[in-house]
Amino acid sequence: MCKCNENVLLSVSLTGGEKKTVMVIHSVAENRKKTLFTQLTEKYSGQSHRKKLPTGPANHLLRLLFCFVVNSFIHHPFVLTHHFKIKLFFQISVQKHKKMSNGNTNKYIQVAGSTEGITSSDQVVQDILNTFTDLRHYSREVENQLKSAENQSVKVYIKESENISSLHTQITACDNILERMENMLLTFQNDLGSMATEILTLQRKSISMSQELTNRQAIRGQLSQFIDDIGVPETLIVAIMDSPVTDKTFLTQLQLLSHKIGFIKEQSFKDTKSCQDVKDVLQKLQIKAMSKIRVYLLEQISKFRKPMTNYQIPQNALLKYKGHYEFLLKNERNTAEEICNEYVDTMSKIYFSYFKSYEGRIMKLLYEESTSKDDLMGIEDTATRSLFNKSLKHKATVFTIGSRGDVLAQQLEAPIIVPHTEAKNKYSYEATFRSIQYALVDNACREYLFASEYFMVQNQAAMQLFNKIMGRTLLLLLKNIEQYMSTCYDSIAIFLCFHLVLRYKIMCHKRCVPALDEYWDHLEQILLPRFERIIKNNTKSVRDCDVSKFNLEKGPHYIARRYAEFSAAIVSISENFPNQMIAKLLAELQEEVDMFIFRMAGAFSDRKDQLIFLINNYDMILSIIMERTRDNCKEAETFKSRLAAKSGEYAEQILFPHFGEMIQYVKESEHYFETSKLSELKQMESKSMDIVQNFSLNWKKSLEDLNREVLLSFPNLVTGASLLQLALTQLVQYYHRFHKLLPPNVRSQLVNIHHIMVEMKKYKTNF
Repeated sequence: MCKCNENVLLSVSLTGGEKKTVMVIHSVAENRKKTLFTQLTEKYSGQSHRKKLPTGPANHLLRLLFCFVVNSFIHHPFVLTHHFKIKLFFQISVQKHKKMSNGNTNKYIQVAGSTEGITSSDQVVQDILNTFTDLRHYSREVENQLKSAENQSVKVYIKESENISSLHTQITACDNILERMENMLLTFQNDLGSMATEILTLQRKSISMSQELTNRQAIRGQLSQFIDDIGVPETLIVAIMDSPVTDKTFLTQLQLLSHKIGFIKEQSFKDTKSCQDVKDVLQKLQIKAMSKIRVYLLEQISKFRKPMTNYQIPQNALLKYKGHYEFLLKNERNTAEEICNEYVDTMSKIYFSYFKSYEGRIMKLLYEESTSKDDLMGIEDTATRSLFNKSLKHKATVFTIGSRGDVLAQQLEAPIIVPHTEAKNKYSYEATFRSIQYALVDNACREYLFASEYFMVQNQAAMQLFNKIMGRTLLLLLKNIEQYMSTCYDSIAIFLCFHLVLRYKIMCHKRCVPALDEYWDHLEQILLPRFERIIKNNTKSVRDCDVSKFNLEKGPHYIARRYAEFSAAIVSISENFPNQMIAKLLAELQEEVDMFIFRMAGAFSDRKDQLIFLINNYDMILSIIMERTRDNCKEAETFKSRLAAKSGEYAEQILFPHFGEMIQYVKESEHYFETSKLSELKQMESKSMDIVQNFSLNWKKSLEDLNREVLLSFPNLVTGASLLQLALTQLVQYYHRFHKLLPPNVRSQLVNIHHIMVEMKKYKTNF
């Protein structure tokens, strides 16, 4: 129970010794009523303590009575205490039971007539039972306190009666105000409900109107576009009927007319009735536009037929107004086909006539003397033969490229040769070939690009149209080239033409013109077999030549020079475009020339003369090839190795006549030493003094003779000087080996090596 200062009357009376009467009356203080009631209800009526309350009919009656007293006391404290003086007596029988588990005595409070009890753990009853031993005395004290509290409460009530009355009045006024406010809020609530309903209605109407607006706008856009597409404005009619075809207004309205015609055709498939209203008007405008365009295009095409016409000018004019042909192609294919055929027929005749005339005039500028079938690499070159064969007048140019290779470099895209201005000049065949093919490349590329753009064709269709325009011209050029090649023996000219074809083919690809690929392929099939045939003829001529008919000279042979010039020319031309067949042909020719040089060298009886001949020819071939090609080409590497081998052998040959005793002594002594033939080695030492004395007497003169002999044997001073230095180097090596093999007593008689080196420096050249 809560503790309070107010008077609380607790009366407990016992009847029969074991009966107890308990009466509890709560505090009369207003500020304690709710607190005490809350505590009591929580104790005996609360949800959390229901399991602890006693159960049964009697206890249920006790609980109801107790709640009635407490509630009455709270709401009417003074009336209850003053008029009724209620005392509650409860007959409680206490039975003592012992709990076997813990040995303690538990007390139960049991209402009479009930077998159910409450445990002494109930705090209120426990406090009462544990605090007082004399319950009657305690009951009287509680009753006195209750009376005193009652009297005091009456005084307080009387004292505060005015305030209570005023409070009651105020509460009544507040109740009235709150009632009016409640009515007002209810009215507001009803109004808000009506407004919410109205808002929902408006929202539904708004959504419906928005959807209607969207649908109308969509229909309006489509309908407006339809009207614009199907309508024929006056500006369109005026422009098509009255404006020139080259006028900007005509071109603009022509595009609009083409769009409307296409739209009407599309709507006709949908059975649109409104199309019938404008169909006749559009057809008349279409006929008028096509007739004007047809006349204009035929006039422009006729300008190509005028002599000395620059074809680019009318072509550019057609491209500027290519919308005319586009209109015809979309709306009247027959007329468009007529225009295309007229253009093809006109340009085909023009190109055919132009290239036929140009090729005929430029071929008159060729050299009168041309290479004949007898101008072969292995043919004997004699003064008698040159008197009767004019083709040998320019024999040097047959196998020498000279400046002819410029057609592949700076002259590749040079202006074409104009026959009437170059009538006094003469050209080789590759120069005229370049001029014709470059003119073809320039015109064909421009024509292909123009036809593709103007006639709106691509890929295979563009190729077919191009062949209709240029087909006759290409066949004419191929026929003339094939005819010329059948009697041409100028292998360098043919090879230059072949590489011109390769380069112009790449040029066409860079300009995005594949239309000439077939033409270039045919040219390759004409040129390469002819070149192969000529090379094989030259190879055969070298193989079949009789070396006995040639003069025995130790200098470079003219056949070797022809080969060197020709091989260098072919290799230099084909450096950037290697060809397996060409490499094979050159290898066969090189093998035959090499065999010819060996056969010519075999005609000399002296081995030294043979070596001089071989070195002179190898050196000449290598010099020419390295001068005009890369250093690492296959041909150069081959002759480098052969020249080095023959040079070493030649150095041995020229040293032996002058220093043969010393060289022989070194070789034999080293052989005996390696084979452990000491007796023979001892015999060699006996000869050493004579060899040393002979060397000391003649070594300077021998060096002079050696220098003179080498320089006279080789027309190329650089080659002679290098061979002399090679021989002197080998001499120094032999001298060092000779010095090691000599006995100590003989070694002291040798010439100091430094004196020999100083003397050798006199023969060192600066070239």
